[in-house]
Amino acid sequence: MDSHYFLSKSELLGWINDTLGTRLGKIEETASGAVACQLIDCLHPGTINMKKVDFNAKNEYEYVNNYKELQQAFTKLNIEKYVEVNKLVKGKPLDNIEFMQWFKSYFDGATGNQPITDYDGPGRRAVTKTGDLKGGGSGPTPSLAKMNSRVAAGGGGGMAAVRRPTTQANSSPAHKPAAGAGAAAATAAATVELTSQLGDLRLRAEGFEKEKDFYYSKLRDIELMCQTPVINEIPIMKRVEAILYAATAEDGRQLLMETQREFAGTTFLEEDQEAAAAAQAEAEANQ
Repeated sequence: MDSHYFLSKSELLGWINDTLGTRLGKIEETASGAVACQLIDCLHPGTINMKKVDFNAKNEYEYVNNYKELQQAFTKLNIEKYVEVNKLVKGKPLDNIEFMQWFKSYFDGATGNQPITDYDGPGRRAVTKTGDLKGGGSGPTPSLAKMNSRVAAGGGGGMAAVRRPTTQANSSPAHKPAAGAGAAAATAAATVELTSQLGDLRLRAEGFEKEKDFYYSKLRDIELMCQTPVINEIPIMKRVEAILYAATAEDGRQLLMETQREFAGTTFLEEDQEAAAAAQAEAEANQ
């Protein structure tokens, strides 16, 4: 399976913000279709009529107009991709994550995995139907700003900055070879250390990637079950879907407790289980 379909929400948002000069904070903000239109504009200039794209659309029927422009561009470019507009406009995270994962795969395939750095995202949004994003969704991307500040400070994201060895003006020629040998040895030692650190980080990243893939597949299975005809009419399944699409962890927890009280008569949370297990262990110890 294409590895792009395992990209996380934060990775996708970082790519979109860096490419288009936006400050999107939620993947649901791509539901209007405007971001997809601009990604095509970035990749294939002139294919999208940006004057018809609305970045400040608020209603589903306005979203549909953006997707019409996108579909027309797909037709021009012979892109065989069925866009499930009726799902995307609902703003459900998993549907929009999957669409942006596809977009990243297509984008990287067209560019050879190289970023496009000369695209004027804010300038192109300025000519759209209602202008640039309102409410702070546009501007220099935080990720690039942080990266530039680290570079300017001589940092390396956790690695020690490599500095060019300096030579004192009054050093004698006899001392220079020894100083050069010492610098070479230090550089070699640093290289070995960094290579070892890189290997460790790579192993950890692979472990995290597998764990992410595992949990994502479980969430996708649950989503498909919630959308299955007949099953999706069962009251408890409607509650499961509501928890799955909750906007925040707090909202999800509140829905969980409400569902437990309605169907089981009481709440049954992880901390309750831990407390019960501790009480049972203490009772057994006292026997």
